[in-house]
Amino acid sequence: MIRALFEYQFLQYALLAAVLASITCGLIGVIVVEKRLLMMSGGIAHTAYGGVGLGYLLGFEPILGAFLFAILAALGIGRIRRQGFARGETVISLFWSLGMALGVLFIGLMPGYPPALNSYLFGNILAVTRADLILTAVLTGLVLGLILGLFQHWKAFLFDDTFAAILGIPTAWLSYLLLVLIAMTVVALIRVVGIILLLAMLAAPAAIASLFKISLAKRMLLAILVGLAISLFGLWLSYTLNLASGAVMATLGALSFFLVRLVMTVAARQKRKAGASDAPPRLERTR
Repeated sequence: MIRALFEYQFLQYALLAAVLASITCGLIGVIVVEKRLLMMSGGIAHTAYGGVGLGYLLGFEPILGAFLFAILAALGIGRIRRQGFARGETVISLFWSLGMALGVLFIGLMPGYPPALNSYLFGNILAVTRADLILTAVLTGLVLGLILGLFQHWKAFLFDDTFAAILGIPTAWLSYLLLVLIAMTVVALIRVVGIILLLAMLAAPAAIASLFKISLAKRMLLAILVGLAISLFGLWLSYTLNLASGAVMATLGALSFFLVRLVMTVAARQKRKAGASDAPPRLERTR
């Protein structure tokens, strides 16, 4: 594959897309896992499918439609939740089903069936175009800039919302900004792993990093590195074995988490047993 990398442009695009997606996943994934917003991220992702269908129906780039719907869904979910009009899981499920339903309806109104539709649902990193790569690079730059520029605010926000508000940090504004960043991440991942599978790539690297008791910055860095390893290995496997890239990456992400968790559990048990065996024997009390 290394030789083919220098010969084929689509492999170069795929490699760059994997690197950019890993950076975005690592940064946002850690916050999403820490704040327990994975289901909300799934709701935003599936709502974006309505934008994909609208793009096909009206004849503009579907990824732009996905971006528009994802942003609207993020702001809508955030607004309704903060106003208390409905419970969080209710709002998420309604946006989730509405976006998917609109996507199906828009595509049903088209003459024929768009051949590239599956790449938006299940991802195909080998089919990433120059336009997709530019959009992903822009979104990654925005996410990176907003995370690093407001890093101290994010630390306080993740530690405790009330504590952050006492410090004068605009927590409501940060909540909306986080949802917008999640929407950007969703769009950046759509062409890599697809709408249906992107939760695995968003959650797995961050979940693996969260198993280690390290600082927020180190967790983000570790999540980026783990995501990069999963993406590159998944890219190699999908190209070599001619398998669906999104499914391969999602599977590798989930299996990696379970493997790391198992290894850490076994190591912790061995450490406890070793500590118990090294402890001095207890003296029996004499009557």
